[in-house]
Amino acid sequence: MSLLIKNGRVIDPIANIDEVKDVLIKDHKIAAVAKNIEVTAQKIVDAKGCWVVPGLIDVHVHLREPGFEYKETIETGSKSAATGGFTTICCMPNTNPVIDSIEIVDFIFDKASKEAVVKVLPIGTITKGQLGEELAEIKEMVQKGICGISEDGKTVMNPLLMGEALKLAAELNIPVFSHCEDHALAGQGAMNEGKRSRELGIQGIPGASEEVIAARDIALAKDRGAKLHLCHISTKGTVEILKKGKEEGVFVTAEVCPHHFALTEEVVTAEDTNTKMNPPLRSQEDVEAIKEALRNGTIDMIATDHAPHHEKDKNTSYEKAAFGIVGLETAVALTITELVEEGILTPMQMIELMSSNPAKLLGIDRGTLGIGKMADITIIDPEELYSIDKNQFVSKAKNTPFHGKKVKGKVKYTIVEGNIVVENGSLIEGGQKI
Repeated sequence: MSLLIKNGRVIDPIANIDEVKDVLIKDHKIAAVAKNIEVTAQKIVDAKGCWVVPGLIDVHVHLREPGFEYKETIETGSKSAATGGFTTICCMPNTNPVIDSIEIVDFIFDKASKEAVVKVLPIGTITKGQLGEELAEIKEMVQKGICGISEDGKTVMNPLLMGEALKLAAELNIPVFSHCEDHALAGQGAMNEGKRSRELGIQGIPGASEEVIAARDIALAKDRGAKLHLCHISTKGTVEILKKGKEEGVFVTAEVCPHHFALTEEVVTAEDTNTKMNPPLRSQEDVEAIKEALRNGTIDMIATDHAPHHEKDKNTSYEKAAFGIVGLETAVALTITELVEEGILTPMQMIELMSSNPAKLLGIDRGTLGIGKMADITIIDPEELYSIDKNQFVSKAKNTPFHGKKVKGKVKYTIVEGNIVVENGSLIEGGQKI
C-alpha cells in the first residue's frame, strides 16, 4: 500500500529540511523523502504550493467526554482536530468523572480506539476528584498510558501537595501541565483587570494571578527536578518569569494559544461572551511580549485550549458565561495570518511550535518526517484566503470570537498513520487506508 506526495514544500525542523521534495509512504510509514521520486503508487497527491509537514500536535484539548457529551465528544473533537491539521491531541482531565483513575483512562483509550480519527493521549489529574486534597492514582495511570498530569481548569493551591506531585512526576519521567491561576487573586473576575474592565464594569482578573503561580511552580520544579509545562500563558510578566526559569536551568516549557496573540482585551464587550476565556484576553503590551517570546523561542509551543461549550453556556451575562472558546479548526490559519504573514515566525518555526516541540515534551516518536517514522503528515496551503465560518465547524461547539475573520492558510490534507482523514479540506468518513 503506497501514497506519493509530490511537489510540496517539505518542512521538518528535526531533520532541518525546508525545500521542495516528494514524500513516499508505504505500509503506514515514511519510506522516502527526496526530489523527483519516480515510483508507481496507489495514490498520488500533488502538493504544489503547499507545505508538507509532520502531523500537528496539540497538547491542550478539552474533549468533554465523559460527562459533558452535549458540548463535545471524543469522536467529534477528534474530527475537529483532524480538520484543523492535528494528528495527535492530548485531552485534559476536567471531565465528569475526572480522569483520576485507571478506569477512566481505560475508558478514554477504549473510546478513542473505536471512535477517534486522530491519536488521543489522556492527561490525568494531579489530585483525586480535582479537589486539591490528595494525589490521584498517578503511578497507576502512567502505567496505563497517560502522557502527563494536570489540574487544568484549577490550580493545586497547596504548595506542599504540588511539590509532591512534581517529585513523583520526576520519578515517573512525565511532564506536569500547570494551570497558573491563584484562585484568591482571580476571584470572580471575568476579563483582564485594567482600563477596559473598568469601562465595562466587569470584575477583572489581574495578571498577577497567573504570574505568582508560574513563579511558584517553576521554583518547585527546580527543587524537585521535574518537567514543568506552563499552560496557556498570557502576560508579559509570565514571559519574564519563564525566561528566568529557563536561564536557571529549570526544565520548563510553555504554550500560548492563538487567541492570546491574535486578540487583546479591547475586543471584549459585555454582549459577546465568546471573548471570555481563562486566562482572559490581555493588554496590547502583553500580546507584544507573547509575540516576541514566540519569535525568540522563549515560548515553546502553540496549543489551542480547545474549550467547546453549548450555546446555553455562553448565552447569558458576561459574568455568568462559561470560560473558553473552540480552537482546533482555526489555529493554523490564525498562526499563519497573525505570525507568519507578519514576519514574526518563519514556517519552520511555526512547525517547530506546533509539531516538533510538542512531540519532544510528550516523549513520543512523532513530529518529524524521518525515514521509517509513522506517517503522520499535515498538508497546508499557506496562501488560501477565506473567512472563518463557525457554521462550518466539525466540532459540536461554535463558540468562537473569530467568526467572519478573514484569514490565510488552509489545511488540505491530514494523514494519520498513513490513513487519509482529511482530503482537499474535507473530512473523509472512515478515512482511506493507504
